Amino acid sequence: MTIRVLLADDQALLRSAFRVLVDSEPDMEVVGEASDGAQAVLLAREHRPDVVLMDIRMPGTDGLAATRLISADPELAAVRVVILTTFEVDDYVVRSLRAGASGFLGKGSEPEELLSAIRIAAGGEALLSPVATKGLIARFLAQDGGPDEDQDPARSQRLASLTVREREVLVQVAGGHSNDEIAERLEVSPLTVKTHVNRAMGKLGARDRAQLVVIAYESGLVRPRVE
Repeated sequence: MTIRVLLADDQALLRSAFRVLVDSEPDMEVVGEASDGAQAVLLAREHRPDVVLMDIRMPGTDGLAATRLISADPELAAVRVVILTTFEVDDYVVRSLRAGASGFLGKGSEPEELLSAIRIAAGGEALLSPVATKGLIARFLAQDGGPDEDQDPARSQRLASLTVREREVLVQVAGGHSNDEIAERLEVSPLTVKTHVNRAMGKLGARDRAQLVVIAYESGLVRPRVE
């Protein structure tokens, strides 16, 4: 099955480099290129890609606004957005995750990391760049002054609908652990973990694992640690 990828970046040279890299893979193809967020949304609706590689800082409609629009469109529910950014804009990364992005990756990442991120996102297991994610999400949520327009206050109440085991699994997911790692920690099978993760996503209205991480911190189930 070929993974269909949409590129959204205002730098033509970067888009060309990403296209060459993606098209070189037998299981991937680039279906479109956008130079700004508005065009990215239009092309997402036209081509229905599996994954959008989205830059944040673009003229006009930026990547953050485009991510919101894509995530809010029921017809694009299967589209996963991966934010490509430099780590100087981590605050925007967290806001993008809240808006529905499946994760983020630094532009300085190795080609293999980018390709792996695309495959992970397309498979719905998106918690990208886990080494960076563990600290960054916690740090910036800790610095947040409180709820803003991106947050859903009802999510805290929805935690009550989770079983004890689902809450335990959610805490582990928020720690950046894979299903196999969680299975080992909780002494259950990876399939059982996957079932709990899927049920938690359904109850909390999360698109994927990255959203579960944000919900876990925003709801207070997991307390941010600032090092």
